[in-house]
Amino acid sequence: MNSPFSQEVLAAARVMVIGCGALGNEVLKHLALMGVGRLTVVDFDRVEADNLPRSVLFTAADAEAGRPKVEAAAERLRQLNPGVTVVPVNGDIACDVGLGLIRQQDVLIGCVDNRWARYCINRLAMRAAKPWVDGAIDGLEGTARVFIPGQNCYACSLGPEGLRDMSRRLSCAGVVRRDIAAGKAPTTSVAASVIGAVEVQEAVKLLHRKALQAGELTSLCGKMFYYEGRHLTTRLASFRAYDADCAVHDEWMPVRHMPLTTATAAGEALRLLKRELDEPAVSILLADDCFADYVVRRDTDQRYEVMLPGRRVAAYVDSLAALRGLPFSNLYQHEWRMVDNAFPYPELTLGQLGIPAQAVLPVDTGHGTYYIEIE
Repeated sequence: MNSPFSQEVLAAARVMVIGCGALGNEVLKHLALMGVGRLTVVDFDRVEADNLPRSVLFTAADAEAGRPKVEAAAERLRQLNPGVTVVPVNGDIACDVGLGLIRQQDVLIGCVDNRWARYCINRLAMRAAKPWVDGAIDGLEGTARVFIPGQNCYACSLGPEGLRDMSRRLSCAGVVRRDIAAGKAPTTSVAASVIGAVEVQEAVKLLHRKALQAGELTSLCGKMFYYEGRHLTTRLASFRAYDADCAVHDEWMPVRHMPLTTATAAGEALRLLKRELDEPAVSILLADDCFADYVVRRDTDQRYEVMLPGRRVAAYVDSLAALRGLPFSNLYQHEWRMVDNAFPYPELTLGQLGIPAQAVLPVDTGHGTYYIEIE
């Protein structure tokens, strides 16, 4: 039977892959070989020796040099298919990828190893109204799912236990090291090849919207594909969750563009926004993080200047000799969750506040919220 997929559609497609481990390697390899025109690869990690038994795109030289995974992967992908444009993004999907970049994609593919990263992908996908495909592997088992705004939501599928454990990282690198130490052959690459292929198949289906609407193709949306390799069993389970009251479904539309960058000072950004929106007062909402200017020891009231996005405060505090070993619960963090006329640091740039390039800023005017994409 002939392929149901169009090479013209694939060549014009823009796909973002988040996670460049074993699963991400397989997904990227398939997408490049199929001729997807533009691949954006997101990961914050570096190649290590433990990655080599399960990652087709990495070499021993990459591990010795400690190269960023996205750079090593991009180089191999260009060798596999020189006609594919590969954009490496060395950062964390939770805080380093602007919604403007997400809006440029046709489909997102998640190849991450923890619930928090999936939650962040889902949040961005919902804001940008983009479908995304999720995959997970564990030994000789794996799952694949599809989430489409308005139909299926990862956040809605998390129960109380899932929300509580969302920040846990369950890296497969530790599994590989454990198996090797026990004299076992690691199986991660086998499960990754199976689930990665299913993820790519489902993503490519999403690119062919007309065929899906006509019933020529069927999406995995609302179902979960489960693979178990010990006894070679597979099954499809119903997996649809969409709560109308879920706050994550907030679609950030319409989006306006303004000549702001991460190098723009906060005070200047407020001035330009007031002029562009013709509003006497505006507030830039720090929707996913905060800006912390200082922390205070609860027992001594001693104040320590921080001046960092909230996500970086804990690591900075650990680096201070005076606070080393002190439980973070013994500190009070003073923070800002919006930038307006009362913000005391107008000279700080948007980048220093933790806003990434191509971010979309929610701007409250008192008469409604505008969404402004920076350059």
